[in-house]
Amino acid sequence: MDNAVLKRLKNAGLLSEQVPDMGFVSTGSFALNKIISGDYTKGIPIGMITQFHGEASTAKTVFATHVLKEAQSMGYYTILVDSENAYNAEFAKHLGLDPKKLVYAAPETLEDCFQVIEDAITTIREVDKDTPIVVAYDSIAVSPSKVEYEAEGYEAHNMQGAIRAKSTGACLRKINPLMRKHKVALIIINQIRNKVGVMYGSPDTMAAGGKSLEYYLGVNLKCISNKTSDLLKDDHKRVTGIKGTVRNTKNKCSIPFRECEFELMYNEGLNAYAGTLKQLEADGLVSRSGAWYSVAGTEKKFQSKDFETMLLNPETEGFEGLRKLFGL
Repeated sequence: MDNAVLKRLKNAGLLSEQVPDMGFVSTGSFALNKIISGDYTKGIPIGMITQFHGEASTAKTVFATHVLKEAQSMGYYTILVDSENAYNAEFAKHLGLDPKKLVYAAPETLEDCFQVIEDAITTIREVDKDTPIVVAYDSIAVSPSKVEYEAEGYEAHNMQGAIRAKSTGACLRKINPLMRKHKVALIIINQIRNKVGVMYGSPDTMAAGGKSLEYYLGVNLKCISNKTSDLLKDDHKRVTGIKGTVRNTKNKCSIPFRECEFELMYNEGLNAYAGTLKQLEADGLVSRSGAWYSVAGTEKKFQSKDFETMLLNPETEGFEGLRKLFGL
């Protein structure tokens, strides 16, 4: 194309000159990184909106916290918008997050939450034009619209859901262009509700956002954990954590409709290696025969319970390729 023509274009350029990706932030789970980005060491994309949604106690906030933790370790700005008023410094420190490096806000309404996000982004960019910004919004399901918040009394009406969905759409239309322009990764946490009277198909529906939210997502992740069968217990039958599955239902970074396992230990956080063996097996990097695994191209055999120890031990032969894959 003629350079003279390109010079006259004010708000356009060649696609080949655009940055293909703006980087990624790890989720704290190698398996989840893989199903999102196609790489074990990457994670959620900068420049896009990522949603974690699911029922209560399915590790949604923990995943967001681990992303913020990884962002801090990379020197990025981190912001938490807490509409649930349930986050605290002790919880953050327990999972390795530094509260002194976390910008925190607890706005009262949906519109105020998005306004805080926009203001924080523009304020940071006035003094720092390049360092990525990672924002977690926990959660959009709890934030009332201004109409709801300013209404007298507590009686609901049939149009409240439509009003909130309309407000969400308006906020997303305004905030979405800022993602790539200012190198921002926005994590939205959402909840699941059940539709009444559904006899066929899934009764699940999003608690907030309406249809518009799904269109703006770069990555959509559903967190699933059974409240009885997925509990992790110690030798004394005391609950020490949960396990579950994360299902990728939309993905603009890699292949969608992949899923992985996760484990959350309440006193430690996410197990970074949970679910990785299944991903490695699917990639043909390890093979399995009964309870035994072997690294592709070697005769090194091991069981799943020994995988992490052998991977982290630099003296274990045959694991060099896997250690490089995980950036160890």
